[in-house]
Amino acid sequence: MTFAIVPTFGGYLLFALYPNLLSIYYSLLDWNGITKPKFIYFENYVRLFNDRYVWRALGHNLFYMATVPICVILISLVLSYLLTNKGYKGTSVFKVLFFFPNVLSTVVVSLLWAFIYDGSFGLLNALLKVFGIDMNGFYWLGDTRTAMYAVLPPYVWAGVGLYIVIFMNAMTTIPKSLYESAILEGASHMTRLFRITIPLITPLIRVSAIFLVLGTLKSLDLVLILTRGGPAGSTDVIGLYMFNMAFGEQVQNYGYASAIGMFLFFILVSAKLVVDKLLPDRGYEY
Repeated sequence: MTFAIVPTFGGYLLFALYPNLLSIYYSLLDWNGITKPKFIYFENYVRLFNDRYVWRALGHNLFYMATVPICVILISLVLSYLLTNKGYKGTSVFKVLFFFPNVLSTVVVSLLWAFIYDGSFGLLNALLKVFGIDMNGFYWLGDTRTAMYAVLPPYVWAGVGLYIVIFMNAMTTIPKSLYESAILEGASHMTRLFRITIPLITPLIRVSAIFLVLGTLKSLDLVLILTRGGPAGSTDVIGLYMFNMAFGEQVQNYGYASAIGMFLFFILVSAKLVVDKLLPDRGYEY
């Protein structure tokens, strides 16, 4: 058994741990990936803490971190409860429909929502026009007042389906007798959801919240395809800023990008600790 884990552990050391440790070394360099690196100690970190674009991007990350997990978990919990306990016909069909966005790649999801927000042919403007609201070709992703908020629905839409399936599977394990007793006592569906269902699957909700928070903080692909961080940096996130520092058209600074990566790692660890504090790892027994 000991020798059986050697290949897996070796792969982890080679492809995960070693590159991360190497990033710590790179963060102390002034290096564009081609020329001879120059050791500059902690100058990249000093630059980072004085870089207003880093803090602007971090602010956008914190906005998505505070909104996406809450929206995804609440919507998933309500829909899962309804599909599990209301006895709708075709529940399996609904599960497939809700899970469908998770089958699509991020590129497809991003292009789909870019079309929805399009000013000339977009579905959103057409729908508003049906209700008598003419947006005059307004492009939702091209205005600094709306771009950051317009990125939020794609995040939520792409994440809800997976957690509906997860929560539904957890809810089916809850004994029906608990709900039957609550019904006899006159408990409404809302009461049953918050007094029975949610407490019994709290550990699962906690794990889901951790995955969503960390995933939102690290995410950059959806923003990259939808807006590329624009307009005027109004949707820039720290992962995308780091990517542009390393592989941008005008800037290739691996050292500074690595320093931003170390900063992002610190934020991810801090976010994990905050979620652990807010959602203690305790469950309830039947």
